[in-house]
Amino acid sequence: MYLPRQLISHLYLQLLRSHHPLSPPVLILVALEPDALCACRILTALLKRDYIPHKIQPVAGYGDLARAGEELVRPMQTTNGGSGGVVICLGVGGLVDLAEILGMSQLEDEVVEEDMGGVEVWVFDARRPWNLGNVFGGQAGMGQAMAEIDVNARRRGRGVDKGCITPAYASKNGGIIVFDDGDIQEELGNERDAYYALLEMPEVDDDDESDAGDDDDDDLPTGSKKRKSWSGREDDDDSDEEDGPPRQRKRSNSGSSIVSSPSRRRRREINSSNSSRSGTPTSDSPSLQEPKQPSAGSLKRRLIRMKRKHEAILQNYYSSGTSYSEPISSLVYSLASELGREDNDLLWLAIVGVSSLELSGRTMTGVGISNSSEEGGSAGWGGQRGEQIRQILRDEVHRLNPPDPNERDRDIRGEINGVIPTTARSPTDTSIRLSPEPRFLLVRHWSLYESMLHSPYLAPRLHVWTENGKKRLHKLLAKMGISLTQCHQYYTHMDMELKRVLRGRLLKYAPMYGLDGLVPSEPSGHASSREGWGFVRCWGWKACLSATDVGVIMGAILEVGPHETSTSWDAKRLPRALGSNDDVENGGGTGESDLASLLPRFWSAYDALSLTSESPTLLMEALPLAQHLHRAILRTGTSLLSKHQIRHLRAFRIAVVKDGPDVKLFTNPGALTKLALWIAEAIRVQEREKGDSVKIGRKRAAGTPLVLAGLDEDRDLYVVVGTGGGGGVIDYAAMSKRQEERRKKKEARDKKQQERASRRAQRAAERAEREDDDEAEDEESDESESSSESESEDEDPSAKKHLLRNRFGIAFQEVVQETNARVRIDSFDHCVVEVQKDDLGGFLEALSFRSVVG
Repeated sequence: MYLPRQLISHLYLQLLRSHHPLSPPVLILVALEPDALCACRILTALLKRDYIPHKIQPVAGYGDLARAGEELVRPMQTTNGGSGGVVICLGVGGLVDLAEILGMSQLEDEVVEEDMGGVEVWVFDARRPWNLGNVFGGQAGMGQAMAEIDVNARRRGRGVDKGCITPAYASKNGGIIVFDDGDIQEELGNERDAYYALLEMPEVDDDDESDAGDDDDDDLPTGSKKRKSWSGREDDDDSDEEDGPPRQRKRSNSGSSIVSSPSRRRRREINSSNSSRSGTPTSDSPSLQEPKQPSAGSLKRRLIRMKRKHEAILQNYYSSGTSYSEPISSLVYSLASELGREDNDLLWLAIVGVSSLELSGRTMTGVGISNSSEEGGSAGWGGQRGEQIRQILRDEVHRLNPPDPNERDRDIRGEINGVIPTTARSPTDTSIRLSPEPRFLLVRHWSLYESMLHSPYLAPRLHVWTENGKKRLHKLLAKMGISLTQCHQYYTHMDMELKRVLRGRLLKYAPMYGLDGLVPSEPSGHASSREGWGFVRCWGWKACLSATDVGVIMGAILEVGPHETSTSWDAKRLPRALGSNDDVENGGGTGESDLASLLPRFWSAYDALSLTSESPTLLMEALPLAQHLHRAILRTGTSLLSKHQIRHLRAFRIAVVKDGPDVKLFTNPGALTKLALWIAEAIRVQEREKGDSVKIGRKRAAGTPLVLAGLDEDRDLYVVVGTGGGGGVIDYAAMSKRQEERRKKKEARDKKQQERASRRAQRAAERAEREDDDEAEDEESDESESSSESESEDEDPSAKKHLLRNRFGIAFQEVVQETNARVRIDSFDHCVVEVQKDDLGGFLEALSFRSVVG
């Protein structure tokens, strides 16, 4: 089921009304990523204000999610002695069948039954594609009992209309509910229709039907109620066919089962009324003469064609590759706004969560670089939609932080001059302000030179890994009139006059070096419409941090982690992070030890986002971690590029990090992904400057996909990440024009089809008098099928031409099916896998023949 955005507060208000002192605590499963952490902080603030107890459980991957289902979710079910409750998934489980991975479905008498046991699962996830079983299914009691009840009538009775929750919905028996950010209602209409058509389609015995194609994998089974995948195969089938679902169940090396295939269940028997659906036409039929009743073979062939058509729609959806939609921190802030609970603290958390997406390369085309990075300031995520979200946040900043009349003139002068704020207005100032942030890294907490040198935007464009590139950086500073002595000082200690003129000089000289998007453009129109401007918050005289600064520090805490010798992790706080001493003693070498080592990082990052006055202190303490990580990225990336260690394979480039002082740092998928994005951006700039993009074509112009492997000597494996080549910006104006053209073509095509239908009806009436009606039925079905196929062909290429998504997750699983490579697929980002050291060569060789961008 899914909750439409206009009803985003519906379930929370029901929870508030039904809560009582004896209610079980709300279980919150949180992914280890900044966006999910910010959403968790917003949600827990709401629960605390309403005195609703809750429990937070960090989840590092699918193995941890399955263990959380076994140890925490199943005991909540009424069927297992619990009292029900609510489970909230933040950045967790949107791509998989949650009922199965959490252990709330079981196979009895070859029928998959889902009994939620009073447990309601709320899903907030920005990853796409959705698992359609969660979106349009996920209801309690959708088992064998539904065979005798009309499905749609039952859903409407429970306040659910084709998976969409209505205001009449009341939570009683539990279920899986996806919070829609608008994508489901706007974009998944065809998938919804195909899903329910397949769900309600009767089963047909086609063993004797030769015309249906004996060798086709999409033939319907005979009376079987086993769980079937969308390709028509059983999930336990070990066939190596390539047309199966894009995500299959994989057994990781640690023994955890990772379920990511969007499989569905047949929950209905053949209704006795099905035989009358194609009976004798009524008197309102447009036929001139009543045709003969279609034969069983004709009906069977027509049913099989319909099934293939619907399965193709779902298969295309799943095989299009991964992408990211609206950040969940923004979605949870919308919930707080609907409840009237928004304030500066919650707004700041939403801003940090949105800003963190670009830092980790999470674009509308999955993990990868995006062409939107060419735009000014921080406008790097989501194209036009991302800018709309940031504009809403800027409006919220102006609403919740009205300017002080006494300081208004000074603030206006500062904004006009483009001065980056580095201090608070007063010792008690905790307001949020807009700032013309340049695309430098941690500029307030580093020297200007170091900040520019380590900038993921500036460094690839100046080729700072070469001596000539560093000379270009020096020349840029010299043209702006900034001496090396000044630029090597901390930015806050620089001459005030230089800081006032910095933005103007950057706007003047940066385009000479191809740095058009280094700073945001001049503001135009209303004061709130400052496109590309960033966000800054001060905590009195304690600290002044931008949202990007906080995102960088949060990422470093999760990817590098607090030092083991740090005094902040004393004996009192360690048991809270690890749960118990048994977890530490028994964790060695297994997947459980992964979470045990990551838990201190999670709680450290969670505390750093505190809504109290401690927050800036903890963030400033973790600042050296962020600087250390980005120094390592620059060193390692420079080494790989200068030594020409990046090979170009058939479908992507490949690089391996297996030696050097920072090799252990890049065993973390997040740190490895940031290094891969830095290298991919450098490669794209090189290709563009050499003119290769013009010669090779459009895909190369968007950037070449990159596979980066980091060696983990302790576990004798490689962590592998695949990043897309970009092209993630949607040209909405061009899309609207194409949609209008398709609409006109469709109207013309419908008119022609109506004319052909009338002619076919006349021919059918004449043919019915002299020959069997079966052939006429088949011809009519074939013509209608070919016209629908031509219509879909007209729409699909234009819809996909502007969007090249990351398909590494699908390619990785296809390679695993065809080879004997020992691979662990456990990350929520399916473009991250772990490969045994000895199997890396064969794995990459097989991967080079796959399509990794779609």
